[in-house]
Amino acid sequence: MHSNGVPLDSYDMCSTLTASTSSQSFGFGTQVHALVGKQGWSSSVFVGSALIDLYAKSSLVNEAAKMFDEMPVRNTSDLVLWTSMLGAFGRNGYYKEVIQMYEEMLMRGIIPDEIVFVTVLSACARTGQVERGIQYFESMTGEYGLTPCEEHYSCLIDLLSRAGELGKAQSLVDEMLLKGFVGGVSMWGALLNACLDRGNFELGKFAAQKALDLDPQNMGVYTMLSNLYAKFGMWDEIELLRASTKRRGLNKDIGCSWIEVTV
Repeated sequence: MHSNGVPLDSYDMCSTLTASTSSQSFGFGTQVHALVGKQGWSSSVFVGSALIDLYAKSSLVNEAAKMFDEMPVRNTSDLVLWTSMLGAFGRNGYYKEVIQMYEEMLMRGIIPDEIVFVTVLSACARTGQVERGIQYFESMTGEYGLTPCEEHYSCLIDLLSRAGELGKAQSLVDEMLLKGFVGGVSMWGALLNACLDRGNFELGKFAAQKALDLDPQNMGVYTMLSNLYAKFGMWDEIELLRASTKRRGLNKDIGCSWIEVTV
């Protein structure tokens, strides 16, 4: 369009950058970035957000951060930009930076939304910051009037499971299920793994069943469940589980998996 003399605006640029990100046409996206600078659209919140996303999805976190830092001061109070940069850090494993940036965001008086809390709670889970994660979760309703959704519960249960806080995790699971949420395989897997480590058979078996309801072909869950049975000397259950996986066409021997894990 631009080469044919058709005038473009910042919304066209935003759409083009988003398409470049989705199709992984990174080279074309950087060309568009150059055009953005020439046309004076760098101050657009949505164009800036799209550029941050472009670099983040190519694992160029420093470039994404540079883009964020170069945004005009009047725009760096915009939640869209902060959400994009938090997501860029989180997507690439910069979990400490997520938490640091979130705290800076609050200091600037920027009000977080539900998307921000998913990123921040996930970062707390990955860094083992239990008290901070609980505090953030409670602040959703207490300070910001937000209603936690399934993703928020999953993040916090994941955090508590990783930290071995099974009592708190179980209470939150009960609360989540009462609200009609089902959780995800990753969350139930983290809870199962924590139960395996700490010898909580009933909760572990429950978590395994929930995970397998969502993904009946997940060999990792079968292996952890087999390990849980082995921990309690339930060899008959292991044989039944092995037979079940074979009927499902899962070829890996969970009995052998247990030996490999524990030797």
